[in-house]
This record gives sequence, C-alpha cells and structure tokens, in this order.
Amino acid sequence: MHKLALIASSAAVFLISQYQLVYAESAEEVAFKLNPSIVKVQVSNDKGNRGIGSGVVVSQDHVVTNCHVVANSRGIAVTKNGESYQPVAMKADWHHDLCILKFDGLPIAPVALGDGAGLKYEQAVFSIGYPNNPMKPLTAFGKIKGLYNLDDAQVIRTSAAFRMGASGGALFDDAGNLIGINTFKSPGRNGNYYSLPVAWVKKLLTAPEIAVTTQRELPFWDAPEEKRPFFMQVVNEQITKQWDSLASISQAWIEADASSSEAWYYQAMAQDKLGNDKAAIAAYRKTLELNSHHTGALYDWGLLASRLGNQAEVERIAMLLNMIDQDVAEEFKLAVAPSVQ
Repeated sequence: MHKLALIASSAAVFLISQYQLVYAESAEEVAFKLNPSIVKVQVSNDKGNRGIGSGVVVSQDHVVTNCHVVANSRGIAVTKNGESYQPVAMKADWHHDLCILKFDGLPIAPVALGDGAGLKYEQAVFSIGYPNNPMKPLTAFGKIKGLYNLDDAQVIRTSAAFRMGASGGALFDDAGNLIGINTFKSPGRNGNYYSLPVAWVKKLLTAPEIAVTTQRELPFWDAPEEKRPFFMQVVNEQITKQWDSLASISQAWIEADASSSEAWYYQAMAQDKLGNDKAAIAAYRKTLELNSHHTGALYDWGLLASRLGNQAEVERIAMLLNMIDQDVAEEFKLAVAPSVQ
C-alpha cells in the first residue's frame, strides 16, 4: 500500500474509533432498548390463587422464566403492553429451576444470549424484571460479586438487587447480552442476589417439550441444607457466626474444588474470626492468587492488617481496592481510619 494511503487509512480508523467512543450507548440506554423483550408472567392455580413473575424472550416464540414461578399452575400467560399470550408447550429443567414457555406467533423480539465463560468479578451488570408487580419493567444496576462453579457453568452473585416478582427476570452485561436469570436471594436485608447461568438456558432450548406443569423435583437452591451447594451452605454459618462450622464447610469445599477463590475466602473468614491470624492470612493470600479482584478478601485482609498494626499492608490494600472499586475503597478507608490518610 502507498505510504499516503496507509496514513489516510490509519486516520480513518482513528476517526471511526473516536466516533464510536463518543456515541457509545450508556448502560441506561442499552437497558431501555431491552425492556420490550422482558415480559410479566402471570399464573393461577386450581384454588384461584394468582402469582406474578418475570420472563425474557430468548428465541422466537420462547420465553424463559423460573420453574418455581409456573410450577403446578393451572393457567399461565405472559403479558406485554396490555396484550396477553398463552403458551402452547413448555420445557423444564426442574433441578436448575429453569422453564421455557413456547408460544405460537409471539410478537416480541428475543434478546442476544451471552457467553458466561468470560465473566469477571466487579464487572458491571444490570437486571430487568417486574419486582412488586409494576406496570413497566424496572432496571437495577450493579456488579458481579461472586461466581460459583456448578454443573459445568457458573451461578452469578451480583449487587443488582431484586424483589418478589422479579424471579425469572434477566441479568445482562453492559453490552446488553443475557448472562443470567434472576432467581433467588439469601436471607436478611443485605442478602446476596443470585442468577442462573445463561449456559443452562441454551441447553434447555434443545430439550424436549412437556405438556404439564407438575413440579418433578425441588430446585437445587431449595434442597435440604446439607444437599445444597457449598456456596449456599456457608451463608447461614456466616449469618449465625458459626465460625467452626464455617471452617469445616469451607475446608470441604476446598477439597472438592481447590481452584475456587470463594472456598478459600470463606476459609480465611472463618480462621480470621477464630483468631488464627496466620492461617487467615495464608487463606486470604490464596484467595487473591486465584482472583485478584476479590474485594471481599482484600477488605477483610485489610481489617486484619489494621488490627495487627501492619500499616504498610493497610496502605497497600487501600491502593488495590481503589484500583478495583472506589466505593469499596472509601468504605475501607472509613473502617480503618485513621490508619489510612
């Protein structure tokens, strides 16, 4: 290529990239464009009781929601813009609490399905659904706070809060790709919010259809405590401050999956609370070796360093937190003040 042409071509690429940067859509604008694909799921049972959930159109004529929204119902409909549509068939993954409703001629465009393999801690996300039964879908913005390996995918914990009625709603990355289905939260006012991975939705799309809504089994998150995944078992022990039990459960988790930064984090937390400083520091260090963006581990390690009078470590952790999440960094500075100036 002629040198002048090469310079012109490079300039054009630069101008295009600058144009895209200037006119890039905000997360709010992306979310607004996705609202038409989020539907309200209305159900009734043989006793006349009614319920509300959320759903998202994932392919032409197919809406995914949680099975616990539609289980054992006598009537199901999705509504959008004052119109009501009844499904003609259903696909169910009862164990994972995902059901797909099939329609004939549903005039609602599907969303783009993302790839959960590249998700990262502190990544920006937003959820859309119908919490508390509003007229229009509502959006909540947040970040990914936890990723948990389960059945060849990752359950996602976020700070994008949702309430009753939002079950079956959508979790998107900031580009507008569906990455999860909002499903359950842990107890308490400051609970954890969990979404099921889009990989399970993709797999369910290829499953055979069924004609009944009778629930075949409880979802994994509603199983007896001892049969739930480790990431759920540790929550109650943390809330009730059962540190010895937390240490035992997290150790079993480590033995089952030594690559889980969350398993090491809860082991660190337990040892920290039990006063085993060296063991706690070693586990915090392992957590961050596996996941350098684990703000919870950094925060708690920083508090321990402050109690031990390790000022240099406190300042180092404050700097790292500031690079990852400035809101958490500000909370940390307040928590250890006047250690950090």
